[in-house]
Amino acid sequence: MSGQSKPGAKIPSAPIQAVAFDMDGLMFNTEDLYDEVTETVLQRRGHSFTLELKLKMMGLPGPKAFAKLQESLQLDESFENFQQEMDAEFQDILPAKIRKMQGLDLLLEILEQTQIPKVVATSSHRDFAERALGQFDLIPRFEFLITGNEVTHGKPHPEIYLTAAKRLEVDPGLMLVLEDSYNGSFAGAAAGAFTVAIPTSHSLNMDFGHVDYVASSLDDPHLLSFFCRL
Repeated sequence: MSGQSKPGAKIPSAPIQAVAFDMDGLMFNTEDLYDEVTETVLQRRGHSFTLELKLKMMGLPGPKAFAKLQESLQLDESFENFQQEMDAEFQDILPAKIRKMQGLDLLLEILEQTQIPKVVATSSHRDFAERALGQFDLIPRFEFLITGNEVTHGKPHPEIYLTAAKRLEVDPGLMLVLEDSYNGSFAGAAAGAFTVAIPTSHSLNMDFGHVDYVASSLDDPHLLSFFCRL
């Protein structure tokens, strides 16, 4: 592949040995679908899913995100009950509306050509993550999947990325983390990984001062140049 890097843009100090992908908003448009489903569920309770509330919750694992929702809207119900209702809504909407984000196919192909192992590290729970990835038969293309309910401390804590690096048997500093939110990218940076943020319309105004590079998409030429040199 070819493409010019942005002047002054940071590059990894050593060849990347593994890549960890966030999922929602990074690989798929599921942040859009999450907004739609949450709005539907909250309307039944007389509330609306505001942008302010969305930004508080974005990138957090389910229980922590629900705690923000509960605190802001004074909801008197369990996370399990709320999640069950959300899951039921997603059963219908996911197959019809899920889409891959720009550049995902190209980046996956390049990583496979260069034989760089890749994993998914998402705050979503495993059932949902497997359903989303399964829509495009992507699970076999990753070494493994780590979900929010499989770590003790969710993002922005670095545990999920430190766990990924340990399982991959690579130094965290030689792993690339791809994220779209503040909480997720903070987790990658805190783990010591080379962290690239790819904001969407949901996260454009977030502070990404802690990351190594802010890309325009998964096929951003500077991002792809990390692997084209190998």
